[in-house]
Amino acid sequence: PRVASAMASNLLSPRALGHLIKSSRLQRKHCNQPPKLLLSSVAGARQAVEVTHTGADDDAGETKFSRLESLRSRLSREDSSLREFSASPPPLETVVVRERRKAPPRSAKILPKPKWLKAAPATSPKYHELRTTVRSLGLATVCEEAKCPNIGDCWGGGHSQNNPNSANEAEHFGTATATIMIMGDTCTRGCSFCAVKTSRKPPPLDPAEPDKVAEAVSEWGLDYVVLTSVDRDDLDDQGSDHFRKVVMRLKRVNTAKGKDLIVEALTPDFCGELDLVANVATSGLDVYAHNVETVERLTPRVRDRRAGYAQSMGVLAHVKVANPDVLTKTSIMLGLGETDDEIMATLRDLRGNDVDVVTFGQYLQPSRRHLPVKEYVTPEKFEEWRVVAEEELGFKYCASGPLVRSSYKAGEFFLKNMVREKERERLEAKAV
Repeated sequence: PRVASAMASNLLSPRALGHLIKSSRLQRKHCNQPPKLLLSSVAGARQAVEVTHTGADDDAGETKFSRLESLRSRLSREDSSLREFSASPPPLETVVVRERRKAPPRSAKILPKPKWLKAAPATSPKYHELRTTVRSLGLATVCEEAKCPNIGDCWGGGHSQNNPNSANEAEHFGTATATIMIMGDTCTRGCSFCAVKTSRKPPPLDPAEPDKVAEAVSEWGLDYVVLTSVDRDDLDDQGSDHFRKVVMRLKRVNTAKGKDLIVEALTPDFCGELDLVANVATSGLDVYAHNVETVERLTPRVRDRRAGYAQSMGVLAHVKVANPDVLTKTSIMLGLGETDDEIMATLRDLRGNDVDVVTFGQYLQPSRRHLPVKEYVTPEKFEEWRVVAEEELGFKYCASGPLVRSSYKAGEFFLKNMVREKERERLEAKAV
């Protein structure tokens, strides 16, 4: 009886039975017949129970029987939990995923362009001539880099506004104007309206660029040229000396050939360092241009953070201090959300700083990444601003129209004559 009791307790221990149940399930998975090991074990357990009940001592038999019943009850509870565990996996803890709130996307809708903004295609022989020269000398033009809509009109010469019916071909077609962009095609600033490439560290300056520019202008046979540049905040003098060298080389080459070349320089703000401004203003140029771009309220949104409304006004004012004989010029974009009162205040600030020439043009969004157009200003409204600038506020010249840009038609007869008249007055005053 003791041996049988020990065998029963060993066979029916919770741990042993757990192993048996697990192996039986694995066998049942691969075979429909019940596992023999489990059947033999259960049969042995039953024999052990029967032997226990035949013991001589009734009290001992009752004790063994009560232990066996207790063990069976315990095993049945554990077997039930094992069946529940194997039948279905425990429920996973519910994880609450919070939906990430995103800012409402900016509208990708671009206002359709009105009919008055349709520019003529670039097809003239003069356009192709200038383009070929630019490519062969490895130069850059702001006309191409900034995606100007007037490239065909300016490079092709266009029709003179003063003499549209003139028999003289030069007067009839006006002067071909190309704005050459020096110091590379990559800017260190990132204005929200501009399509020119940007980088913190653009390629180094080309020391042969002054000669290349002079050669290009000589081939084109121009008598009015516009130079502009990208911002080069990465350089110690921000490119001021390089700008000066290009202007001086242009003047020297054309003077040697007996040509009276008029040079307009559209410069950056040189971070407001006035000695750098004076360095360019005294290089021999005829027109010093620096664009204020927009009204004071919109300047932080439209221009790079390193630019500023007051800083640009200071640049334009100091040009006349450094060189009283030079003409100063600036440009304002319309359609960015400015008001009439803000435009008028900007014009008054410009006249207060003795700026001579102002141009108005429609802002056009270069891509979806740039500032959207708030309004397309009508040609009639542009004409109103021209009248205000010239007749009410006393600007010497104002070019105003939807497709006008800072250097648009810069070589037109009126501006050329104004430069030459100013030069005549200077020489006469010097002679006296």
